[in-house]
Amino acid sequence: MPIIIALISGILFGLGLVIAGMGNPAKILAFLDITGNWDPSLLVTMAVAMVISGVAFASVKKRKVSVLNCPLQIPSNQKIDKKLVAGSALFGVGWGLAGICPGPALLLTGMGITQGIIFMLAMIAGMAIFQFSQKS
Repeated sequence: MPIIIALISGILFGLGLVIAGMGNPAKILAFLDITGNWDPSLLVTMAVAMVISGVAFASVKKRKVSVLNCPLQIPSNQKIDKKLVAGSALFGVGWGLAGICPGPALLLTGMGITQGIIFMLAMIAGMAIFQFSQKS
């Protein structure tokens, strides 16, 4: 049952990305271009996502297992360090340059769109470099 729920969740997430236009890098770049032809429509998507996430986290914060009796692993670290700031900045720069973040990158890759595939390969390379640097 958990696998079926995960599949349904992934499909709903993907559909949400498509409906919101998050699979369109031009829409993302238009949202980030506040001095040019700014498209504020993604603010609604972000606001809805934040409300849903906030309610979900508040409801599961005190639980040890999910409704399906799977273990919950909610991060407890609240420390802001150099790694977090650098990673956030790198994520933001990548998002701003490419107009793609990891969720939509999966969507674009699944659709066979070259830009998504290149982004995914670069993201995987970045993760590998990070893992390698942590072992040293």
